[in-house]
Amino acid sequence: MAASPSSFERAQRLPMDFAWIVVAIDAALFIVNMTVQLLPSSPHSEQMRSVYAQPGVWVPLLSRVATVWLLAATLAWCHARKALDERGAARVAQLRSPTSRFAAVFLPAMVINALALTPLFYQAQVLFMPGGSLHETVDMYGLRSIMAMSMLVQSVIQMIVLVASVWLAARFALRERGMAIEDDAPAAAASTRRAVALVIAAMFVSLQMWIGNVASGWVDTSRDSELLPLLLGWFAVPLLVYGLAFWGAWLGAAPAPVQTRPFRAVAAAVTAFTLLQAVCIALAVGGLVWVASVSFSGRSSDGNLLMLAVAMAAVYLVLLVVLVRATTRRLYRRYL
Repeated sequence: MAASPSSFERAQRLPMDFAWIVVAIDAALFIVNMTVQLLPSSPHSEQMRSVYAQPGVWVPLLSRVATVWLLAATLAWCHARKALDERGAARVAQLRSPTSRFAAVFLPAMVINALALTPLFYQAQVLFMPGGSLHETVDMYGLRSIMAMSMLVQSVIQMIVLVASVWLAARFALRERGMAIEDDAPAAAASTRRAVALVIAAMFVSLQMWIGNVASGWVDTSRDSELLPLLLGWFAVPLLVYGLAFWGAWLGAAPAPVQTRPFRAVAAAVTAFTLLQAVCIALAVGGLVWVASVSFSGRSSDGNLLMLAVAMAAVYLVLLVVLVRATTRRLYRRYL
């Protein structure tokens, strides 16, 4: 049975449909969770409302939420776009209710994560908090380190769960078992170059924000921080990183690839991000050694530290564009 024009249109919209589904599900679960915590009838609701009213709490929280939504939406988009590129719109249009099947798998996975995995990590942290059975075994410095390590482990595991949930939902929604498939040429992308750049930029900034959220657990941040600096640090800087990553990917994908190959874009973003962190860590260590050597000579190191920080920020932004362009060009050279 041939696919109708409306079916073709739905098939072409499938990547965006998958992306919006994961955002809608994550947003609904987030709203339910916050409502349960802040309702007047909830235990400690007044204390929780006073805590969440502080910019130093709700701004990083929104950053973490945005990171999860962006990462999940990007991966969901990639799975659907990969199916379109490889199978063509006619085959994808014949899939039976792919959006419903995607949501039917992704929603229970996220509910299980919210109801089982997150409380489990919280209960582990409670053991070391005041009143916990293991609180007396660690000092304040040890408690901070344990909490930071717990945040790191929790973030890694929950990222793995998120990625696996999107993959499983997409695999179930896009399977063709038992279908009489009519073949068709692969769907032509409206702008493969733009699609590649968007995926790379979204993945890169997701990793950047994820690292920032994990690193915040190792820093004693004040809840009384001003709103504007927090917004600049948690949102303005990621927007700048997103723009530079998009620019680098746009340069690397020129001329436009003949195919989107979305997971090559994901690989390019991950590779560029990893290389960038490694290079900047090496440069930062070398710079700190230089500052230490200068301070031993009797000169103040404050100005040198400031100069090093400014230089590292500039190097980071320049290398970001260069490495994203290079990795994109290398991974797409067969398709340019």
